[in-house]
Formats: sequence, structure tokens, C-alpha cells
Amino acid sequence: MSKLEQVLDLEPPYDLKFKGPFTEVVTTNLKLKNPSDRKVCFKVKTTAPRRYCVRPNSGMIESGATVTVSVMLQPFEYDPNEKSKHKFMVQTIFAPSTATDMDAVWKDAKPDDLMDSKLRCVFELPSENDKMNDVDATKAAPVLNSKADGTSGPRPSSASMDDSEMKKLMAECKRLQYDVGKLSDENRQLKDEGLRMRKSLRSDDMVTGSGAMMSKQHSSSSLPSLMVVIAAIFIGFFLGKFVL
Repeated sequence: MSKLEQVLDLEPPYDLKFKGPFTEVVTTNLKLKNPSDRKVCFKVKTTAPRRYCVRPNSGMIESGATVTVSVMLQPFEYDPNEKSKHKFMVQTIFAPSTATDMDAVWKDAKPDDLMDSKLRCVFELPSENDKMNDVDATKAAPVLNSKADGTSGPRPSSASMDDSEMKKLMAECKRLQYDVGKLSDENRQLKDEGLRMRKSLRSDDMVTGSGAMMSKQHSSSSLPSLMVVIAAIFIGFFLGKFVL
């Protein structure tokens, strides 16, 4: 039985191109499109797993859907005389309509049910024209930003202040100064009234206290005289009894 043809449409179909410099991570995208009317499970494998990071490296694609796989090449010292031998393989299989566990699908898969496509890795260094374009874009960026921010260019003459506006501002300042002085006077009057009220309250308290003290003294002074009268009555009563 002949091997099944790859059901997915790959873009790019044959080569994964990575454009340097390779002193930092370089990313290229691989699009997987499912033109069939069935679900398809996929896996992405490479001959150099330590040199690449693939996200996602497996999954399930619905009918008519497309998945973008990001392939990230890790930094390394590039030697233009050395040809790249790195390769990728996209392996696929039709998934049952009720499939939910992809691990079980791959585990139960038969070799005749598997489909695959192989891609070659190509490393490219930027050309001199690309470098010049990058430099020009870097130089042009501040100019574009300044125009977008609106910070450059002459300001309109209407922004300057004329004599009439200056007079209005001076009059407004004088009015505010007058209001501030008036508020200060009112505040001073309120303070004076508060002091007078506190003094009057203190004097009333003193008068009330002195009256209470006088009444206490009067009651205390009248108490001994009353006792003397009562004692005299008792003495007279007893003396009268003895005499009689």
C-alpha cells in the first residue's frame, strides 16, 4: 500500500528561511492549513531539537482552519562556509470525529495512516541593501515621531497674548487681592468676637461661683446660732423641771 499524501497545505512548502544576524533569537513562521473535511492531528519534529524552539509543536486542526507555528532559532556563531543540515518534518494523521486525547490517537496510529512533509532550514545573512534600509529607517523614525507628537513646527501667532488680555488679567488679579483682603478682615472680626464671648462666659462663671460661695457661708454661719437657741431651750426646760 502506497504512503498517504500530506493532507495539510504548508506555507512555506519546502524551506524554512532564517535571516541573520544570528546573535539573537531569529523566528520564522510555518502555516498549516487543513483543506479537508476532517480533523487532523499534527506534530512538528526537527533533527536539531536543542537549536530550535517550536510553538506549538503539536495540536489538532479543525476542518478548514489554519494554525501558525513559530520556529525560533537560538543564537549561535554562524559560519557561511558551513552548510545547514537541519531539517524539519511535519507529521499528520486524521483524527477520529470523537477524538479528544491526541496522545491516544498517536499511540493507536498505524504506520500506513501517517502523513509527513519535510522542510530544509536555510540561513541567510542580510544584504548590504537591507542594512542601508535599516539605517535609513532608524534615522527617519525620530522625524516621524516628532511629527506625530506635534512637538515640532512653529506655533500659530494667535497663541501670543495681546494688550487687552493682559489688562483683563491685571484686573482679575486686583479683584482677587481685594477679595483676599476682605476675607482677612472678616476672619479678624470673627476672632475678636470669639475672644469677647469667651471673656463674658468666664465673667459669668465667676459671678455664679461667688454667689454660691456666699450662700454657703450664710447657711454655715446661721447654723451655729440655731444650735445655740435649741440648746438654750433644752437647758431652760431641764432647769424648770428641777426648780419645780
